[in-house]
Amino acid sequence: MNRRHLTYLACTTAVVAAGLGAAPAAQQPAVHRVQPGQSIQKAVDAAEPGDTVLLAAGTYRQSVDITSPDITLRGHGAGRTVLMPAADAKGACAKAGNGICVTGTDDKPVKDVGIRSLTVRGYAKNGVWATGTDNLKVRFVSAEKNGQWGIAQERSVRGLISHNLTRNNGDAGVFVANTVDTEEGARDAGKTVVRHNMTEGNRVGVTVRRLRNMSVDHNEATGNCAAVFVVGDETAPRAGHLSVTHNHVHGNNKHCDKTPRLPFLQGSGIVLTGVEETLVAFNRVEDNKGTSPLSGGIVLFKSLVGTPSERNEIRDNLLTGNGPADLANRDTAKTNTFSRNTCTLSEPAGMC
Repeated sequence: MNRRHLTYLACTTAVVAAGLGAAPAAQQPAVHRVQPGQSIQKAVDAAEPGDTVLLAAGTYRQSVDITSPDITLRGHGAGRTVLMPAADAKGACAKAGNGICVTGTDDKPVKDVGIRSLTVRGYAKNGVWATGTDNLKVRFVSAEKNGQWGIAQERSVRGLISHNLTRNNGDAGVFVANTVDTEEGARDAGKTVVRHNMTEGNRVGVTVRRLRNMSVDHNEATGNCAAVFVVGDETAPRAGHLSVTHNHVHGNNKHCDKTPRLPFLQGSGIVLTGVEETLVAFNRVEDNKGTSPLSGGIVLFKSLVGTPSERNEIRDNLLTGNGPADLANRDTAKTNTFSRNTCTLSEPAGMC
């Protein structure tokens, strides 16, 4: 090694020893602890990206709005940490009748927010409401007795709604959609996943409305008026390119009155209406019975504006005890396929 090399190594060693040129230390995530009676909103507002707002066990009569990225709101377990509406609504989320709101925009979505291990109960509108999000994770949440939706998101991509309980909500237990305030075509959901949830006693267990590129798998739905609704219409792009697989759908026989958009509901397992290129496979669908136009185990139905469901594949499902049929093709399109399903009754005959 020549003198030049020795001089360079000596200088480099001195610089490193002095700490010059070293990368700044990464900021460590903080935990903001909240006790019952304290403000969750203040802790969320103080949190930096990467931080966790940790709620102690107890009841919190308040709502919270999350607008910053990469914040986790975490309780000490569903049933132990409970959020309920306050007597005097303060803040945009509470005034809208919601429990937890994650709020971004199309141009600036809120990224990487997590909500887990808590209960949202009794809100006039929605337990968890998210709009304009990217990679939102809602896990181990119980959403109960909320006026509209238990857990809902719109204008969002790459969401994960997993291992939650949604029970006795006024409309859907889990609701995912393109938008709720404008009429437009289906949006790409960016591989959003609804997985390993239990949904019971709602009007609809899981509703997927005007979306593409997402999956509903390994969920259990029982005691709802309808278990899984995949909804499209005449707008472009069409809703579809979805998968509904490995779900256990049983005894969804609650009666729900008709609405301006739907007939009365009872005994609907998995319903596709006005969607395309959707796979329904490896589901166990049992004992869903009713007399609604949408009743049956797995039902294909043209949308209420007359748009047919096209190029959907229904295969490898186990269906039993559903009425009036295990499989019901009440659509007008000829491009839907049914294969390798185990069932007893089909409409028309011959699909089992």
